[in-house]
Amino acid sequence: MVDNFILYPAIDLRNGQVVRLSEGDRLWQTTYGDEPRYWAERWQSEGAQWLHVVNLDGAFGEPTEGNLVALQQILEVGLKVQFGGGLRDEDSLSFAFEAGISRAVIGTAAVEKPSFVDWALKTYGSERIAVSIDARDGVVRVRGWEESAGLQAVELARSLQRRGLVWCNFTDVSRDGLQSGINVSATSALAEASGLNVVASGGAASLDDVCSARDAGLAGIIIGRALYESVFDVAEILDMLSSK
Repeated sequence: MVDNFILYPAIDLRNGQVVRLSEGDRLWQTTYGDEPRYWAERWQSEGAQWLHVVNLDGAFGEPTEGNLVALQQILEVGLKVQFGGGLRDEDSLSFAFEAGISRAVIGTAAVEKPSFVDWALKTYGSERIAVSIDARDGVVRVRGWEESAGLQAVELARSLQRRGLVWCNFTDVSRDGLQSGINVSATSALAEASGLNVVASGGAASLDDVCSARDAGLAGIIIGRALYESVFDVAEILDMLSSK
């Protein structure tokens, strides 16, 4: 069991708005307003220490100005932020750290430009870099989950660990945004096979999902839609984790 299991409430940004997609499909979008700072402040008031913020426009290769303004508003709240979406070169990564993020999440570039991950780890250190491994049926998806990388998730995770990576977010794309339950078995298998600190993502629907992820020895959990739709709140999760 991981003693410092971390809850990451998720703020996904598109055109400056707070949204959730289902299975990563940009045409299957639910919008939760245009005040990202509101959600950051709300979750801070409920006890959150970290946020998981995604620049969806960056992931899709679209203009990101509105999302970068939103990121600044979120950072002003003072929580630690792990941030990803379109971080595919040195300039974009440097910009994100200069803005004040605590950890950068690299996705597509980890597959397409392995030397970029090596540079990031050397420049910022292993605690400040994570790779997002997003998969459907065990096969990695890239570019906003719209393309297959033709690579097994476990194979990629092992390769990254050998090169110095410590942190990984793993999403079962087929469950993301559907509240169908975290794929704990696949996520814990990835963690065991790679030795990485793996954060579970995609489909959290109940407090049991959180317990299962923690009890499986995972490093944390990312939760989005279930929080927005008040299935439970951050305070309930933290109370449950502290009592068990």
